Amino acid sequence: MSGVLRVGLVGAGFVTLYHLRAWASLAGRAAVVAIADPSDANRRARAEAFGIGRTYPGAAAMLEAGGLDAVDVAAPRAVHAEIVRLCADHGLPVLCQKPLAPTLSEAEALRAAVAGRIRLMVHENWRFRAYYREAAAWLREGAVGRPFAARLAVVTSGTLPDAEGRRPALERQPFMRGEARMLVAEVLIHHLDTLRMLLGPLRVTACTTARSGPALRGEDTALIQLAGPDGLAAQVFASFAAHGHPPGAVDRLEILGDRGTLRLEGGELSLSGPEARSRSFDLEATYQGSYDATIRHFVERLADGGPFETGPEDNLETLRLVEDCYRLAGADAAR
Repeated sequence: MSGVLRVGLVGAGFVTLYHLRAWASLAGRAAVVAIADPSDANRRARAEAFGIGRTYPGAAAMLEAGGLDAVDVAAPRAVHAEIVRLCADHGLPVLCQKPLAPTLSEAEALRAAVAGRIRLMVHENWRFRAYYREAAAWLREGAVGRPFAARLAVVTSGTLPDAEGRRPALERQPFMRGEARMLVAEVLIHHLDTLRMLLGPLRVTACTTARSGPALRGEDTALIQLAGPDGLAAQVFASFAAHGHPPGAVDRLEILGDRGTLRLEGGELSLSGPEARSRSFDLEATYQGSYDATIRHFVERLADGGPFETGPEDNLETLRLVEDCYRLAGADAAR
């Protein structure tokens, strides 16, 4: 592709702030020239803040107007498949926020429907966080040897009322209240994907979910057991309703190998063993940086024709883990 990539953004919600900052970092190579969202106030606010010249009440109107080279879909997951199909009808490459669709079967149908028609990448930014990229590099060089156990925990009070009676996680992303599949499908999907990137193919062997109160329709707590290559045992534990914990979520990861142990505590990454080392990361910069890196990868692969790291096939592998979590947790958890 030559010239500046003209991008249409679908969505004007919370997460699009980070998308738009990432696109702005590619000035001269790419530019968001149109934005679509049913909320007039939201789309106009984003357009004014980022100098976007064209706004539309929906994706269909934006696509019919033309003048685009690619589309960034950052709308709710319930409409991902519909919008990606519309983009395919217009022959436009798509970067679609995770997941491709709410369920594995819907995502598989979407993949089949657009295969060979357009280039499609899933915006799975968690694995692009700088500390996870560094951890992956350490693992690839054999710094921990053969990993045999891993544990990842995300424990917050985000769905509990604070001193003012507000629930911070739900203030930040109100849609979570009504999701029947909440914690695993909306949050831990990131962690399952990242563990796949770090450790290789995984399968879910057991899962339990719980809902602590009426604030959410779906689960706010989950315990997931996984198995990986060469006898690897892994565990993911998460709760958004933990009294005594801060409302903000940080990852705590430990990977045990036969030569060393890798640990991540928030922004502190360390390695114990013969090749001991450590590195600190600024959490705020790393968060935005993951969007920057994901969108830059999309633009670079469009330019050189190379494969996307998080193409549809890769996302389906993560969605299979999510589906297995709900299946093993019982029918009520998958309602």
